[in-house]
Formats: sequence, C-alpha cells, structure tokens
Amino acid sequence: MTRHLWKILALAVTLVAAPATAQDADAPIQRVLQEHGQIIADSSRLTIGPAIDALATSGLPAAQTVLEKWRAKEMWRDEASGLFVWAEEIDRDTIRAFDFADGAEIGTRPDDDYTQLKPNSGIRAMIGAALVRFQLSDPSPAIRARALNAIERDAEASHLVALREAAATEDNPRLADRIARLERLLTIRFAEDDAERIAAIDSFHGDLAVDVRAALNPLAATVIDVATVMPEGEAIVGRLRPGSDRLPEADAYAILVDKGLAKPRISRDAQRAALVSHIDGGAVAGIEVATLDTEAAREMAYAALAETGAVEPVATSAEITAALDGFTFYERYTAASPAVAIAAAAVLTSIENTVALNQAADLALDALSLASIYFLAAIGLAITFGVMGVINMAHGEFIMMGAYTGYVVQQIVPDYTLSILVALPLAFAITFAAGVAMERLVIRWLYHRPLETLLATFGISIALQQIAKNIFGTQARPLTSPDWLDGSLAINDIVSISYIRIAIFILALVFLALFLFVMNRTRLGLEVRAVTQNPRMAASMGINPDRINMLTFGFGSGIAGIAGVAIGLYAKVTSEMGADYIVQSFMTVVVGGVGSIWGTLLGATMVGTLQKGIEWLNPSNTLAAQTYMILFIILFIQFRPRGIVALRGRAAEA
Repeated sequence: MTRHLWKILALAVTLVAAPATAQDADAPIQRVLQEHGQIIADSSRLTIGPAIDALATSGLPAAQTVLEKWRAKEMWRDEASGLFVWAEEIDRDTIRAFDFADGAEIGTRPDDDYTQLKPNSGIRAMIGAALVRFQLSDPSPAIRARALNAIERDAEASHLVALREAAATEDNPRLADRIARLERLLTIRFAEDDAERIAAIDSFHGDLAVDVRAALNPLAATVIDVATVMPEGEAIVGRLRPGSDRLPEADAYAILVDKGLAKPRISRDAQRAALVSHIDGGAVAGIEVATLDTEAAREMAYAALAETGAVEPVATSAEITAALDGFTFYERYTAASPAVAIAAAAVLTSIENTVALNQAADLALDALSLASIYFLAAIGLAITFGVMGVINMAHGEFIMMGAYTGYVVQQIVPDYTLSILVALPLAFAITFAAGVAMERLVIRWLYHRPLETLLATFGISIALQQIAKNIFGTQARPLTSPDWLDGSLAINDIVSISYIRIAIFILALVFLALFLFVMNRTRLGLEVRAVTQNPRMAASMGINPDRINMLTFGFGSGIAGIAGVAIGLYAKVTSEMGADYIVQSFMTVVVGGVGSIWGTLLGATMVGTLQKGIEWLNPSNTLAAQTYMILFIILFIQFRPRGIVALRGRAAEA
C-alpha cells in the first residue's frame, strides 16, 4: 500500500513540475479524427473503411503519423474529451502522450483515462494499404520500392490514384517503369471507364508475365447458357454444339436439368439397381426380366415403374436427344462489359501465341544444350571409331575417368574455378595416357577384327567401372561448379538456360575448332588423314601408321576425359556415368556419318533435338522416349546407311 502511495505522489509531483501541453482540439487532423471518431473507436473491419480513406486522402502531413501509430497499436483516445493521441507506455499504469497535430508532448498520464485502440489483423492490413500512398512519395527509393511490392501483393482500388500521382513525380527510371506497369494493371482491374481499361489491356499484347494473365483471365471469363433461339449481342462469344470438346453431351443435358428445362437422367448402375429392387415374380412392372436385355427394354421397364409412382421419372435416351436438339447452347462473357472482355480475350490469345513461340524456343535451347553435351561426349569417339574404325565400348569409361579426375582435383584445390582450370588439362593427360596404354596393350592386336575389339573393350569397360567402385564407392560424388556458373540466364519468364549448359556449349565449340585445327593445320592431322585414307601409301611415304594410330586413339581418349569434367559439372559423377552416354555417342557418330567431324556435329544436333522432342510429347516416360528415339535412328539408317555426311573416295571404301 505504501509503495502505491509513493507512486501516486511521485506522479502528482511530476504533473506539477511539468505542466501538460494543451491539446489543440481544432487542429485539422483532430477534426478528421473526430468526424469518424465513433467508427475508429468501434474498430470494425466492416465499417472502418471510410475513416481510413478519409485520413489517407486528407492531404494532411500528420495523417501518415496517425496511420502508422494506429497500425502499431500506439493510438489512444481520451475518454473525457474524445481526442486522439499517440503514446508510449512507461509502465503498466502510465503513458506519455503526444499530440498528433505537431508531435508535442502532452504529458505523463494514468492510462485509466485513455482507451488504447488495438486494430485486428484485417484493419491493420487496410491501414497498411492506405500507408502506401505516403510511402510512394517517400524520399528513400528503398521505401518506395517496398510500397510497390506491397501493391503487387495486395492491390486495392485506392492504389490506382496513388500510383498515378507517384508516376508524375518519380525520378528513378527503374521505379518509374514499375509504377507505370502497375498503374496499367490496376487500371485493368479497377478503372470505371471502359476506354481506359481497353487501352491498358491493349498495351500488354504478347506480354509473358504471370501477373498480366492473372489480371486478364477473370475479365475473359465465360459461362455456358441455353435458350430456344440464339441471342444476339457483343456479350455472346459463340454457339456451342452438344458433343463437342467444349460441351460434352452430358454437360449440356446437365445444364437443361439445372434450369428445369428437362427431366433428370439416371446412370445405368442406378437404373439397374432400381429395376432389381422391383423384381416381382420374375418381372418388373409386368415386363419379364428375361426380355430386359437391351437399353430400350430397360428404359421402358423403368418408365412403367415411374408411371406407378414406384420410382422418380427420368429421361429416356430419346427424350435426351430431343431435348438437346430443341435448345441452343451458347457461351457468353460474364465478368466485364463485352468490349472489355473481347479486348482481354484478344490479348490473352496473343499471349498464348507468344507463349507457344517461347516454349518452342525454350525447347530448341534445351535440344541445343543436350546436343552440345552429346557432341562433347562423341567427339572423342568420332576419332577412335569414325577415323580409326575401332569400336571402343570403353569410351564412356574415359568420360568417367575425366569426371573423377575433376572430383579428386577439387579435394586438393578448394578454389572451384582454379580446380576446373587444373582438372581440364590433367584429365586430358590421364585419359590420353590410358588411351595410349589401351591401344598398345589391346587394340593394336585387334585391328580389322571388329567383333573381338567390341568384346575386349566391353570387358575393359566393366573392369574400369569396378575399379572406380573400389576406389570411390558406389555413392555419387559431387563435382561442384564455380559460383559464376550458378543460376540461369533468364531471357523471359519462359525461356532460360543454365550457365553450366552455356559453358558446355562453348566448350563444345572450342573443341570443334581445336579438332579442325589439328586435323587441317598440323602435321599430325595430315598424317592421320593420310593413314585413314590409305595406310600402305602413307607408310611408303615415311609415315609410321602404328605410331599415328596410337596417338590418334590417345587424342580421342583425352578429349573424352575433358568431356567428363564438363559433363560432371552437369550430371552425377558415378562409376556408371559413362554408360549413360555411350549409346548416344555411338548414335551421334553413326547418324552423323562415320569419319566426319561435321557429321558428328549434325548427328549430335539431330539426336539431341529428337530426344527432347520425344520427351516433350511423352514427358511422363523417359524410357519410352529413348526407345522411340532408337527406333527412329534405326529407320533413319535404313534409308541413309552412311549417315548425314557420307565420306567419299577411298576413305569411304575402307
């Protein structure tokens, strides 16, 4: 008790020592608050709208402070005078009050003399929407951007006026563009003048953004209606025939039933159950059960039951057909005036066409990306198989060795960019050496014996897979790309491609240029072409075919190792990863034309495009897509056995 007495005494001394500032009841902001005082005090979401709008549109500098304090639950009302203040709570019983008009401190007061306004979440959301008007004119671009974000999330009709006012003063080009776009979107939704709405709608022709479609789709909403005679008017979209894709017969008849224009129909199961439940002495309504073996007979029996009142009457097939023929079904706009709805439908059609074109472009980019991966995987095989004629089933394992080389380098060099730069030449060196060793130990003894070569290299591939499992295990290992390869290049909302795929595409072009340079501008390339065309003549000119075959096989294997590093950045690194690319690599070389680097490029493009196209047509079954692709390739080879680019001359005869 003593403590409370001291507290009251201290408060009294404070009030005497610091006399309160008189609150200006005639201040403009107080007049606005008093005009809607009872509505504000009641704090009902259903009735509070006019009070919030009055503050937001008052043009008073203090209005923003009122709305902010009200939303923060810091607005109080003096029970004696009815005036509003904002206050800080000092303790459970005391507040420090401030005048809304000029922000001056009124004084310290017991909170029993005031009522705190605590708006619920719905009212706080309405206040937040009203505050957007003030935030759009804030000097800080960050605050203006946040205001635009709030409008995008939850737009209201009042925001349209605020956006138009902000558009006249905005000096930030990026924010000005956002404001102009939002203003057009809100004009579509909230403007009362149809001409304004149509102009805003027409400005979005071909726009791929989701928010545009979200604004237009409700305006183009339609409903299917029925009449005895086809009505006329701009709101009519067109006539619908029962049985079409837009209006199945069952749906058309359901509309007639819902409008009371036809008797309800009954399902076969329900009809059968009704007939079975009314069997009496081997007959239904006097009709022998044995004769109810057709739809017409069962409908006749059911109709006989309906005449006796045993079941509800329903329509027969003939009555359904007659009812559908006797009415006209049509589609009409319902959500907006006909002119606005027609404009929205036209823009949506243009957007759909643009979406289709961009989807085709996105599919083409995916196909080109996949083709670059296949080309990178097949370019080494184009050398060993296309030039040397060696069927190397272990080519995929050289790709796997390159990927694991990149993984090991990253364990030693933590900088991902530097590790990739180190891994590329190291993978070439390791797989080049492995290819030379394989050629010296196995392949050189099996030239011109394709079946034995296939079996031997297949066995080597299995052995290399097992060695990789013993060293690295069966779990997939990460080959992490540098940060600058993260993410995608987004051209628009539909077309995008990852930076890793772009890098692989560039790498494929680099190796195409490298291969062409080596084959056409170096002594090694000249000797390889000579040995390929006529080994005996090349030998008589002083060229060692045995050495050239060794270097060629090593060069093709080394390129496979570099391809492994690139593919490892995109795909999982496991001991079986080579098997995922060996079939496509062989198909790429064979389809393109054995021995032709340009054929390999065209073959990779064809295989990649074909696979992506089949996957697009059958996205739920990738195994079926691969099967269809292989069947197509088989048919293609039947008509063009030498591939797209067929060699001519002695090389073709070899």
